[in-house]
Amino acid sequence: MVSVKLRNRAIFVALKLKDMFSDKANSIFQDAINTYKIKNTVDQPFTNKYDKNEDVIAHLLYRKCWIDTVQWAYEDIIRDPNIDPVDALALKRKIDASNQDRTDTVEYIDSYFLDKYKDVTPKPDATINTESPAWGIDRLSILALKIYHMNVEATRTDASDAHRAACQKKLDVLLEQRVDLSTAIDTLLKDIENGDKYMKVYKQMKMYNDDELNPVLRASK
Repeated sequence: MVSVKLRNRAIFVALKLKDMFSDKANSIFQDAINTYKIKNTVDQPFTNKYDKNEDVIAHLLYRKCWIDTVQWAYEDIIRDPNIDPVDALALKRKIDASNQDRTDTVEYIDSYFLDKYKDVTPKPDATINTESPAWGIDRLSILALKIYHMNVEATRTDASDAHRAACQKKLDVLLEQRVDLSTAIDTLLKDIENGDKYMKVYKQMKMYNDDELNPVLRASK
């Protein structure tokens, strides 16, 4: 069971941060995971529930978590010790493409915040954060998946009591981590809005997918 202290803290933070950005993000992430799990197959078609013309950030958040959810399944499949090497190579290519898609989507999310706060003038003593808002949101999306799957293990009826108890302890930590990370993201966005922090985004500039920067791909041209 989740400790009373952790539960009370989660309720307090939830009330304090009601209608904050992280509340919206966590809700959308849970929606994406639950929708994926209905069919629970990597081959299912993707349909975004959120119209980008009506709510672009919701559209991006849903897409981001869907990518993460599919890639979580890819990572499980490729670890099958009996997987056919040809199938494993094909799956590795899918994982590479998914990683690129994930990075692109994170950068789209940062572009949204750059545009949202473009008219904010940073204070003279404003500081930069160690990561942009979108990369914090990236971790929040993956954390939603960890919580989902750890909860499955903590309540699995065919597992031993010891297994369930150990997973429940891990789940408690993950739930606390979500509270902390959500608070940090909301605080960062508020600081940017107030001019106490400023955004400066560096593109990932991944080299391994670029046939001009990856020497193996360049040699095969």
